[in-house]
Amino acid sequence: MATTHKNNSLAGPEGSDVMMVRPFKIRRMIKETDDTFSLELGPRDGTRGFSFEPGQFNMLNVFGIGEVPISISGDPTKTDELLHTTRAVGTVTKAMKKLKVGDTIGIRGPYGKSWPVREVEGYDVVVVAGGIGLAPLRPVIYYLLANREKYGKIVLLYGTRTPEEILFRKDLEKWRARFDLETFMTVDRATGDWRGNVGVVTTLIGRAPFDHLNSAAMICGPEIMMRFTVLELQKRGLVDDKIFVSMERNMKCGVGLCGHCQLGASFVCKDGPVYRYDQIRGIFTKREL
Repeated sequence: MATTHKNNSLAGPEGSDVMMVRPFKIRRMIKETDDTFSLELGPRDGTRGFSFEPGQFNMLNVFGIGEVPISISGDPTKTDELLHTTRAVGTVTKAMKKLKVGDTIGIRGPYGKSWPVREVEGYDVVVVAGGIGLAPLRPVIYYLLANREKYGKIVLLYGTRTPEEILFRKDLEKWRARFDLETFMTVDRATGDWRGNVGVVTTLIGRAPFDHLNSAAMICGPEIMMRFTVLELQKRGLVDDKIFVSMERNMKCGVGLCGHCQLGASFVCKDGPVYRYDQIRGIFTKREL
């Protein structure tokens, strides 16, 4: 399976310079959980829309504060809106959470390699997300459903620590109601009126309905969760070149200049964040990296 994921790290939208910051207006602030929110953005500079591939990210700039890399979590088929989902955990994202509808935020990108949604046409696709890892994978679900006839079974396995941390509840309700998408959810610890599965997300893999001889998996979440997910998928018979992981960590410049996100011989922002597992297997299993 070829890894020809699209990489826009040499040019921005409409052939613009890679480092150009475009002004975007905040159209909507969406509270996802107590500490997680989504920004729906639209261009302020008169240009038409914003195209991206599932799995790519942007650098978001809060003027006067700084910038951070955040995956694009919206629908890649809709070029008139741009959605980012993040936690308010640092100086920039905390400042971002305080912005209001109508405020301006800077965007440069999109950057990075995308999920191989075209390369896996004809396969069953297993999407495994842990916590906020569903955000970079949501565009994959949108894309697969928009091109449903090109794929076999589509299976979504999603786990969070508690029911209160579940993201994109309206989307999940719609997806669970579909007959052409198998959606399984679990929580590490049941609270409130939760009556669903309890346990880590890897416990769902053994009973997920997919053909291991004709399947590809895409995984995003905490690195320890991804390591154990890979092991469980291997037990089901998936081979390493059909497993893809997102290594979203330590990115700073977005274009491979600062070296902050170096992972072995590669740079996550430029050569990732999506990697085919067999290409990083030796590094991925070393916890100290």
